[in-house]
Amino acid sequence: MQPEATLNQLKAALPNGQLPASYGVYFKNTLVALCHALEDHILDASQGAPAEEKPLVLVTFQQGKWYLQEAERYWELAQSSQQVAIAAVAESGFAEHRTSQLGNVSLVNITTDDSLTCEWNLIILAPGYAAMLLCHELDEAEYRGGPPLVDIERKFYGLWTFDRVQVEQAAQILIDRWQPYDAALVETLQACRDRISSIPHHASVDLSGVVSRIVNYLQSSQQQIVTVGRQTRELWELEGQALRLNRNLAANKLQAFLRMAQRVDENDPTNTMASLQVSALAETLGQVLDLPTLRLRRLRLAGLLFRIGLAEAPSEVFTHTWEELDAASEVFWRERNLIGAQLLAAMSELEPISVIVRHQLERWNGSGKPDGLKGEATSLEARIWA
Repeated sequence: MQPEATLNQLKAALPNGQLPASYGVYFKNTLVALCHALEDHILDASQGAPAEEKPLVLVTFQQGKWYLQEAERYWELAQSSQQVAIAAVAESGFAEHRTSQLGNVSLVNITTDDSLTCEWNLIILAPGYAAMLLCHELDEAEYRGGPPLVDIERKFYGLWTFDRVQVEQAAQILIDRWQPYDAALVETLQACRDRISSIPHHASVDLSGVVSRIVNYLQSSQQQIVTVGRQTRELWELEGQALRLNRNLAANKLQAFLRMAQRVDENDPTNTMASLQVSALAETLGQVLDLPTLRLRRLRLAGLLFRIGLAEAPSEVFTHTWEELDAASEVFWRERNLIGAQLLAAMSELEPISVIVRHQLERWNGSGKPDGLKGEATSLEARIWA
């Protein structure tokens, strides 16, 4: 990866050079799924919103390729954005598409020798939320056995995050990198970025829907991978490929949930280690009861995810007493187990964990919620939790 790569510049700009936990190597289809999930959130969040609340969207297409279906997609996204700027090589075909004629859409014609042609970036900066996906394809020498012949097997260094500070920093890096191409456009984008960044954003935005959408896209992309593979590989090759991709996709889906749970702990000033503590205690109780290894692993993972239903909860949930909570925050708190269970249910591999989360508020005498289970009708893992 070149030193001037956006990923490298972001790492250098962050405290201690610490990139978010999502940083890793991703398959192409995973990145397509993540991009579409974040783009869909633009469409959902901006419906009926005034112009000043819509996002700034900065895009770099890897190797300058612009597919017509993506151009059509950006026609819709432009209607829901303040400004959209897309970096692509001049021969990408975008200039001839109707999307490029919109007043709030601009094209940065990068040269083929610019390292930006190795990148695939999507940065979304709005007054109410921020999100991004930054990627850089592996160099040819980094592919074992040479570059892949099948497009879906291409790999990228990448990260995705909702961390506002990191998104604002990455937006600044990308805008600065476009300076040699179009100084006037850069001035416009800089003003838009600074204006959005200056707007107070105390209210927390519920991004749980984005993560659920990410999981759904990842599941769909996995099915597409297998379908394409059947058309291009012999069966024995497909089985090995599908197994590798399945592990990659499952890890990325689980990573999304763990990051959400981590955000909850970060938002709780009274205990930023709650999930780790609950996980350790639950597993210890399971060991005392001599539970088999599989059930101990479920207890441990359930402990890490038990507060996921509070992701993006109002700060009052963590800082106010019960009597001080307003009606909306109280509902958020009371329904945290259902919200968490619904989120986890989007990933079939986590169904046993979802059941534990759903029943964390059940009681032995049947007075709990949401199902009023009594006695041993509640699983042992959920009772250990409670």
